[in-house]
Formats: sequence, C-alpha cells, structure tokens
Amino acid sequence: MTERSYLIIDLKSFYASCECVMRGLDPMTTDLVVADEERGRGTICLAVSPSLKAKGVRNRCRLFEIPPHLHYITATPRMQLYLNYAAEIYSLYLDYFSKEDLFVYSVDEAFIDLTGYRMIYKRTPRETAKFLLREIERRLGFPATCGIGTNLYLAKIALDIQAKHAPDRIGALDEQTFRQTLWHHQPLTDFWRIGPGIARRLQRLGLRDMGAIAHAPFRKLRQAFGIDACILYDHAWGREPTTLAEIRAYRPATHSVATSQILPRDYTFQEGRIALIEMVDQLALDLTARRVVTKSVTLGIGFSRRQDLPLPPSGGTARLPESTNASSRLTAALLDLYQADVSPAHSIRRICLTANDVEPEAVQEISLFAPANGDVRERARQRSILNIQAKHGKNALLRGTDYLEAATRRERNEQIGGHKAYGDQETVLPRKDFPAVRRPAWTAGAAAEKRTRA
Repeated sequence: MTERSYLIIDLKSFYASCECVMRGLDPMTTDLVVADEERGRGTICLAVSPSLKAKGVRNRCRLFEIPPHLHYITATPRMQLYLNYAAEIYSLYLDYFSKEDLFVYSVDEAFIDLTGYRMIYKRTPRETAKFLLREIERRLGFPATCGIGTNLYLAKIALDIQAKHAPDRIGALDEQTFRQTLWHHQPLTDFWRIGPGIARRLQRLGLRDMGAIAHAPFRKLRQAFGIDACILYDHAWGREPTTLAEIRAYRPATHSVATSQILPRDYTFQEGRIALIEMVDQLALDLTARRVVTKSVTLGIGFSRRQDLPLPPSGGTARLPESTNASSRLTAALLDLYQADVSPAHSIRRICLTANDVEPEAVQEISLFAPANGDVRERARQRSILNIQAKHGKNALLRGTDYLEAATRRERNEQIGGHKAYGDQETVLPRKDFPAVRRPAWTAGAAAEKRTRA
C-alpha cells in the first residue's frame, strides 16, 4: 500500500497579516492587532501580529492586557476583506491541486492530499511545502506555516507543535517520529482535540502525556471517555485512519440551522424579547433562502455573569404542529418558550436559536386545521424580502422594531461572524481587483493531469 502524504497550511496571524499587506507593511515585523476599539478597551483582539507575539502579547487577549509601553497599530476588523483573501489563497491551491484533494479546515487553514502528486511534480512533500509557502508569500505577501504527516492527525500536530519553532516554518511527522519526539511532550492541551477539560480528566487518571495514554489499559480509558477513548488511543499512537475522501463523502443524517448573538450589554427581559423577535425573523429568512422547513425549534438564553449568583443557561425546545419556515409561526412558538422558561428578574447576555431537523420544503406536511395558503403567502413575502435585500442590501427593508434602542439587527446586518464586515471603510477590495496571479509554467495542466490519471 502506498504511504499517504498530507499537508496542512496555516496562514500566520491571518487577519493581522491581511491588514499589514493592505498597508504595504511586513506582517512579520509590524506590531499590529485587529480589534474594534469602539467596543472599549475590554474588546478581544481577533489577531495579533507575530512580532507582537514575540514581545509577549498573547493571541485573543483583550486590548487593556497589552503592556502600555508597546507601540502598535490597532486595525478595525474587515471580515469581508479576510474572506476575499482566503478565497484568493484557495484559488492559488487550485492552480496546483484538484479540489477533490483539498479540504478547507478553517478560514486560514487547509489540508492537501499530496499522495497522487508526488509522481506528477517529482518533489518530496517537504519540497512541495517549501514551494507553496514561497508562492503564497510571493503572490499575496502572507507568511505561512506547514505541517506534513502520513495521516491527517500527524499533519495537524506537526503544524501546531513543530512548525511554529522550525526555521523554515515546516514540521513533519510519521508514526515513528511522533512517538520518539512527542510522547513526552507537555502540556497535553497542545494536541488537537485535547482541551483543558479532557486534560484534567486525563490527569485525574494519572495520564500526563501521550506516551502514558498509549500505554494505559484501554478499559480504563473506555470507562472514562466512552467511544472517544478509541480516538484518544489511536492519536496517542499517532494513528488516524480517516482520509480526505471519506471526509468529503460524509453526509450527516440530520441538519439544523442556528443563529446566536452575544448582546452588546446586559438586557432586561423586555429588551431581550425585542432582540429575540429580530432573530426569529432572520432565522425564518435563512430557512426560506435555503428552501427548508422545520418542525422543532430550540431557544437558549445565557444570563449576565455580573449577577451575585451566576445562573445556568435557560431555554427549551418547542414542537410545531407542522413543518414550517413562516416567521409568524416560529415567532409565536419561541415567544411562548421565552415567556415560560426565562426569568424576568435576571439580565440576559446571550440568545441562541436553532431550527432542528430541517428538511426540504417539498416534503412539508400540511395541517388540516391551518389555513391552506397561509404558509404559501408568508413564504412568498419572505422570498420578496430576500430578493430586495439581495439587490439593495440587508438594511434596505426592515421592521419598525429594528429601530428600537434594544434592537441589534441593523448593526448585525453589517457584520460577518459578529464583527464588522467592512471596518471603517465603505468598500473592500473586490476579488477582481487583486493583483494578477502569475502561474508558473511547470504547473501548467498538472491538476488536470492528476484528474486524468485518476
């Protein structure tokens, strides 16, 4: 059997690098953070440039935690710009690899299955990695790191643990080198899928490194972690049987559509009701855009931590008489949940909504007790709203309640992932205006040749 080769490429401090590149600055030597100063000094920094990290500023810190003696640039988030650059990076990968051999893991990370390309490009995995890092920096100006592994897990570990300390920003592992070099590595939280909670549970079992997990009685792990013990045990030995092809072929048995927001301040019960109505209306539009319906909705409410006694999240699930994506039906069901399950005496800080087990509109059940054309008329109205918003922007058509003081919809419509889409500027460099990408001659037709050979 041919040994597989995987790469995973990570763009260093991606958001910060985008801001440096747009300013004509070197991402590796410029002191810059990406944070929205309008949210106050307590706002979280979405990205910290490598040079600031070298001075002790940790990633995802708050602005007030940065030492006052340091001088740095504060860039307002421009999420659409970052997505545009991420698309350009993906386009660069497609110059050399078939999309079937690519898997986008996050906005700044992507896996590549190199197995079928070693004979085509006549390069070792490390030579290919070096070439790709040079191309990314030459074409777009971004510094990047790379992990190489004989399976997906080892590639990810090589990236997370080795590459950041390597002079060429490349780490490489196979099962043997993993056991030789990382079995006694600490802390365990450096390893993918082991967070603080799992690490504490392992330590209570006397397991403080991967070597100890690998040699622990499997029954002991199974009793503590259930089915996840199989994953822990395999990873402790550097094994991961899943391939990119299996990941791409995976189809979940059920689907859901969710939306959530952390409110800008502590909300009263009535203010939370206003924000909830806005979110339900947007959820209905999202379902309509996807042409799906739901028969069950879930509400989750998180309370303010400033209260004397921190409260656990509240909420519940409501079943609907029939599948629907009508805003009026969803609003009625979720407001009933809100009234019944949320205490009016406590301040609200987070709202989460989920439409469970969505299915295509074509299989929608029809109730004998509901107006025959009620949902049809409301769906047509919602589609009209979507068409207007697509042409003129999401804030082109709003409800009167969206202008109340507690409303957040107008601001959220100008955000991506809870952060400003365009920063303090009205426009972001569109993809067609990016500098032209020159394709090296030796790659011409390589991806097509790979598909032909397959």
